[in-house]
Amino acid sequence: MADEDAAAGADGEEGAEGGGGGKKKLILFGGIGLVVLLAAGGGAYFFLMGGTPPPPAPDGTQPVQEEQKPVVFYDLPEMTVNLATEGRTTYLKVRIALEVQDRAMIDQISPYLPRILDAFQIYLRELRPADLEGSAGLFRLKEELLRRINLSVYPARVEGVLFKEILVQ
Repeated sequence: MADEDAAAGADGEEGAEGGGGGKKKLILFGGIGLVVLLAAGGGAYFFLMGGTPPPPAPDGTQPVQEEQKPVVFYDLPEMTVNLATEGRTTYLKVRIALEVQDRAMIDQISPYLPRILDAFQIYLRELRPADLEGSAGLFRLKEELLRRINLSVYPARVEGVLFKEILVQ
């Protein structure tokens, strides 16, 4: 029996050493994980915060904020078009405002109004209701209308297309 207890004690010491090796591995992997987390956090901070603060103004005051340029909005007439669907007829009613740089740009754009409305009508009639679903669909519509209007009024330039009302029925 004494031999068995001695053997058990020897096995118990072996088990303790094996457990100690497991603890060492746990501490090692925990330390590596902590280092990786700190490096990732530091990298994220550096990239998201921009790295360096803006330089101070020459007189020591806060940097001067750029003034927002005034813009002018030009309302287009309300348009109602039928969409490209099979079976039941679906209509799109849209009211659009154009964002331009100044009043002089409106004077340049006004003679091209029939061309603008024609380009919009042709494009809108080819849309399907699925093309207008979600914010991504409306964003694509806005970008395409802006592209078409700038082609129509070149060399004048429209800064943005704003939807005042969109109704799909």
